Amino acid sequence: MPTKKALALAHGLAAAGYRPERVPALINLVLDRTSAEAAEVLTYIADTLVPRIRRCAEEIDASFTGFTGGFVPPGPSGAPTRGQADILPTGRNFYSVDPNKIPTPAAWEVGVRLGDALIARYMAESGRYPDNIGILLYGTSTMRTRGDDIAEIYYLMGVRPVWARGSGNVTGLEVIPASELKRPRLDVTPRISGLFRDSFPNLVERVDEAVCMVAALKEPPESNFVRRNVFKDLEEYRQMGMSEEDAFREATFRVFGCPPGTYGAGVAELVESKNWETQADLGNNYIRYSSHAYGRGSYGKQKPDVYRRHLARMDVTVKNEDSREYDMMSCTDYYNYYGGMIVAAKTVRGSLPFAVMGDSADPKRVKIRTTFEEAKHVLRSRLVNPKWLEGMKRHGYKGAGDISHMMDVVLGWDATAEVVDDWMYEKIANAYALDPEMQEWMKQVNPFALQNILDKLLEAIHRGMWDAGEEMTEELRNAYLEMDGEIEEWSDR
Repeated sequence: MPTKKALALAHGLAAAGYRPERVPALINLVLDRTSAEAAEVLTYIADTLVPRIRRCAEEIDASFTGFTGGFVPPGPSGAPTRGQADILPTGRNFYSVDPNKIPTPAAWEVGVRLGDALIARYMAESGRYPDNIGILLYGTSTMRTRGDDIAEIYYLMGVRPVWARGSGNVTGLEVIPASELKRPRLDVTPRISGLFRDSFPNLVERVDEAVCMVAALKEPPESNFVRRNVFKDLEEYRQMGMSEEDAFREATFRVFGCPPGTYGAGVAELVESKNWETQADLGNNYIRYSSHAYGRGSYGKQKPDVYRRHLARMDVTVKNEDSREYDMMSCTDYYNYYGGMIVAAKTVRGSLPFAVMGDSADPKRVKIRTTFEEAKHVLRSRLVNPKWLEGMKRHGYKGAGDISHMMDVVLGWDATAEVVDDWMYEKIANAYALDPEMQEWMKQVNPFALQNILDKLLEAIHRGMWDAGEEMTEELRNAYLEMDGEIEEWSDR
């Protein structure tokens, strides 16, 4: 159905007050014919979707009930923007997903698209297949998508899930024949978050199983990068005196994360406390946090040398986003985990990997952008967008704090992945710190937010991350000193 007619049907249904009895006449008016498919969709919107959306106001009541220790009805988790309207209304005490069903067949399709897009983009840039791919696995995104990222990992390695009839449970993995795959099996090193480790231990074991399965295939090294890398490392471990069993286990580790019972990546703490001098400080701390191997016989054993081997081969890194409700500048976690992976790879390799962001907000039209492209996209569409800034102003003290927090995230991303150009800093400085109207508003609602923005901009200049020029530097320094004096005077009252 053409988009214009689909929109006309949706607008017509809204004008009719979402009354289901108006659906047949509306379809005849717009399409000039009957359509059982259109009738089914419009009836669903009128009878199910709109009433669920209207009930989202219950979130406020549920929040107050929870604050007072009352019972909040349970409900499923997910992302309405990905078509999961069954999770509405919001405000319920959501539970996770069945880990035995991940990835779902739908998630597998998205994972294949993400994998193909990633390979195509890297091939276009370099003309070859990547030696190793680093990918971030978050627990929350796995719950929302039902396993897009896990599916992509399987697909890149050349295996696929086996689903049980009826239950839909994933009962195992099967090898995709080389004739069907039509490309090499690629080596993948997932970095899991603490929540993923705790929520999906079965998936950790299954990825580990996939690595061993692919490494055991008797295929030539040019068509099986997993086997090629495993046997290269295996020989070196043998020469170090390891037994055959221990050497194989060491060579097949691919899933890494922080120590058992802990969370984080160790980079944001250094950036926010200014307790770093070089990128190597950030990269080495990320490795210290993230080099704990998970899989058969290893629940978080520290393996820094093994992890460094993978980082040395890491031609590509990727972090996928399944919704435009979030982006790389949303919070410090993004640069802490993903920026940390990028700077860790640079620390070992000596150069930045090809770092990309996968976008599956529209599952049928996945996109791949480099971190540089994504940073520019987010800057223009949100960070210096007057509409976004005006929206933040409506929230007073909290809005100023959120704008200030964006400066923390920008600095962290530039410290790790070098994605912020001089012109981007200049736009942020002019929009946040040097605009007279913004300055006056922040002084009134949250002077500490303005002080932090100025401090971070000056830090970027001091560290050589921004060549601001003498005039801009002096203007920012004077604004900071003025702000510091005003806060001190205010504090003495």
